[in-house]
Amino acid sequence: MEEFKISKELILQLGEFIQSKNDQQLEVLLNDMHHADIAEILDELDFDQATYIFKVLDSEKTAEILLELEDDLRENILSRLSPKEIAEELDELETNDAADIIGELSKEKKAEVISELQDVEHAKDIVELLRYKEDTAGGIMHKELVKVNENWNVLTCVKEMRIQAENISRVHSIYVVDDEDRLKGRLSLKDLLTTSTRTNISDVYIRKLNSVNVDTEDVEVARIMQKYDLEAIPVVDELGRLVGRITIDDIVDVIKDEAEKDYQLAAGITNDVESSDTVLELMKARLPWLLIGMVIEIIASKVLEGNQTTGQQYFTLMIFVPLLSATAGNIGVQASAIVVQGLANGTLKQYSRQYLSKELSVAMISGTIISLFLFLYHSLMYQQYLVGFAISISMLVVIVFAATLGVLVPLFLYRRKIDPAIATGPFITTTNDVFGIMIYFGIARLILGY
Repeated sequence: MEEFKISKELILQLGEFIQSKNDQQLEVLLNDMHHADIAEILDELDFDQATYIFKVLDSEKTAEILLELEDDLRENILSRLSPKEIAEELDELETNDAADIIGELSKEKKAEVISELQDVEHAKDIVELLRYKEDTAGGIMHKELVKVNENWNVLTCVKEMRIQAENISRVHSIYVVDDEDRLKGRLSLKDLLTTSTRTNISDVYIRKLNSVNVDTEDVEVARIMQKYDLEAIPVVDELGRLVGRITIDDIVDVIKDEAEKDYQLAAGITNDVESSDTVLELMKARLPWLLIGMVIEIIASKVLEGNQTTGQQYFTLMIFVPLLSATAGNIGVQASAIVVQGLANGTLKQYSRQYLSKELSVAMISGTIISLFLFLYHSLMYQQYLVGFAISISMLVVIVFAATLGVLVPLFLYRRKIDPAIATGPFITTTNDVFGIMIYFGIARLILGY
């Protein structure tokens, strides 16, 4: 299917229909479109036009659209809907999606919307999900699932599954529980179809099953599902009772959010921000690291000032300081990025002497090649062979130091329960500047005997 593209003609046509209040034409034009495409269109319109279209379409369609809208537009539309209208939208959504929407409302409106929900069981499930933190398994799970009792036979099982599946958009797994609702295992659809209808479920279900607790962090759930290549995973409470399931589409959102957060941390942005945020919000997210970076660079400038005499006598030492800072910063960021990636995907779980020696070997070889090029360049340009040797050796040591820092800092942060992604950005580069310059001039002065 070809990807939908918004045209100016479509926007103008919608504007005309809205202005003339031609609801029938609006429905004809939009009803055959995918909800994600309609959400994209609404994001291009002003709030009044988007709200008008939203109210024209039926709840079955708009409920899905609501999930795809940009945060500010969804917030604005929800503010213009009555609690009853919002409840009608939520009745069409699965529990975790409905809970996400309700979570964005004020405390007063939240209670009003819940009281307007027609399906009592649906309302109870939503209220239960609101008790969990957003970044836990309980906060992202669905309450909708198919479960069967281990004491049933296959015939009873099929009858009950038909009833349960009516309210579920996709059935990934059939879970088996006991009389206390404790998770026992899962049932293979193949076994269900090829087994006699009189056979007890306890004789055919698969007992080996991955599950997570309601308090498990969402990133840990993502890691488990990625490791075992799962499309869905059951969620249990403290007593081992089956309370929900997490599907792969929820985990894709978790991975996307985590990647965005790590990318922002690596860039020195402390808060979760988007391009649509206000100038003040963007500034508050960026300014802390800029100020920290400024302080560290002032320290680096003081180190340079303390070596001013050496720099005046051997002026090329000063010339290569920017090269030193840039190279050391790049080496440090590369090393830390690989460590952070390893910690994120589970291939590196703690300090490893073998991995550190590997990274230092890479730094040593890379540093040696860079230093040789630097020595040859300096010798050809300035014919100061001893100074060139001092600069080259200093560069090699600084590169090895930067790689060591790049490996150890994220591991240290990880052990202290701090997001190691911080170490892939300004922290590494600015720290390398200070210590790199100190090492650089210290070795240079030692070799040159000054």
